[in-house]
Amino acid sequence: MSELSCDVVVVGLGPGGESLAAGLAKAGLDVIGVEAELVGGECPYWGCIPSKMAIRAANLLAEARRIDGMAGSATVTPDFGVVAQRIRDEATDNWDDTVAVKRLEDSGARFIRGKGRIVGERRVEVGGQTIEARKGVVLNTGTRAMIPPIDGLSETPYWTNREALEAKAAPVSMVVMGGGSIGLELAQMFSRFGTEVTVVEAGLRILGPEEPESADLIAKVFADEGIALHADAKVTRVGHDGTRFTVTFGGTDVSAERLLVAAGRESRIDGIGLEDVGVDASGRFIEVDDRMRVNEWLWAIGDITGKGAFTHISMYQAAIAQRSILGEGGPGADYSALSRVTFTDPEVGAVGMTEQQAREAGINVRTSSTGIPESSRGFIHKAGSEGFIKLVIDDDRGILVGATSAGPTGGETLSALAMAVHAQIPLESLRHAIWAYPTFWRAIESAL
Repeated sequence: MSELSCDVVVVGLGPGGESLAAGLAKAGLDVIGVEAELVGGECPYWGCIPSKMAIRAANLLAEARRIDGMAGSATVTPDFGVVAQRIRDEATDNWDDTVAVKRLEDSGARFIRGKGRIVGERRVEVGGQTIEARKGVVLNTGTRAMIPPIDGLSETPYWTNREALEAKAAPVSMVVMGGGSIGLELAQMFSRFGTEVTVVEAGLRILGPEEPESADLIAKVFADEGIALHADAKVTRVGHDGTRFTVTFGGTDVSAERLLVAAGRESRIDGIGLEDVGVDASGRFIEVDDRMRVNEWLWAIGDITGKGAFTHISMYQAAIAQRSILGEGGPGADYSALSRVTFTDPEVGAVGMTEQQAREAGINVRTSSTGIPESSRGFIHKAGSEGFIKLVIDDDRGILVGATSAGPTGGETLSALAMAVHAQIPLESLRHAIWAYPTFWRAIESAL
């Protein structure tokens, strides 16, 4: 077994890991990046980028169908093959990371393809090589699709988000198991390309972590678009006859050409040697401090820290870990203004606490809401203007601790609210701001 040495080993080169490895190398450290799959991780190859390309295409179809009654008439002919080719040509290079590897190496970092495993303090094994990291090791091993232990499921050719985004054609029919962001985004996208879609959610409602109003909004939109939605419906059996799936829940059988399992994500912390160095690997996530440290020589960033399976969280944590490793100052991690967007149409953006979370935290809560269709821009927009602004207020301090922005530009409108929560801007300052007319985000003023 050959021996290598460096300053830092980064195990897992998703967005945060790649950024951190490159940043440390540019700062003058000797860095080795280790990745078993594709440099760049889930986001550019199966997650954020290709899914939003497909959603953008699906939303264009929806907009074209809204022409009638507003701008004339239109005949829409969906072709999923067009967006499938764009994903291959412009996003994934046909799932080849040559460009990403070169980008990493050009930063000054070294690269090893393989699965890294900690085999001792500051020591990582990759294939037939052992690497000694003088300053330490960073883990960014990410998550994989969680496959629930449902009778018959493992024997079927189900899809996860990866197979869905690798598809070259939209299926005739599909059951989506899971009513979180991934399941809802892909359900609506495929529906707009002509797939007959049924969504089955085990929880009491879809979008469980968000405001109930968000769930109600998307449920209404799905019903209007002909997407069948079943909440509080636990799947008990899955079968496949070689051609079609049969999904059983609540005494009901639904048959479809494809089954997409979008029942959540699970951390890739098994089999990477944590238990061999005294780190608890029995839970869902790795515990870190506000500098992303696990101990004096080990850091962890990204999905495995349990602060949200988002690219922007991984990148945020990477910057903190870089400062920690380089011995620099700067603020530690603060998730009080964590923002997230579900890219359905309408988009559902949210930041900070929900009303329920704020009440459970003992905050003296006041809320305020306004509907997007009632705003001037919503009136102008007309078709597809569903949505609302909801503010969660700490009435004692006179600041926002959370907000939801759902609407045609919900994710973009969220930016003002995210800054307000992050900077703890007093409500009085927000009330006396100038809000451009007629914009979707002017509805924030109405809520205030």
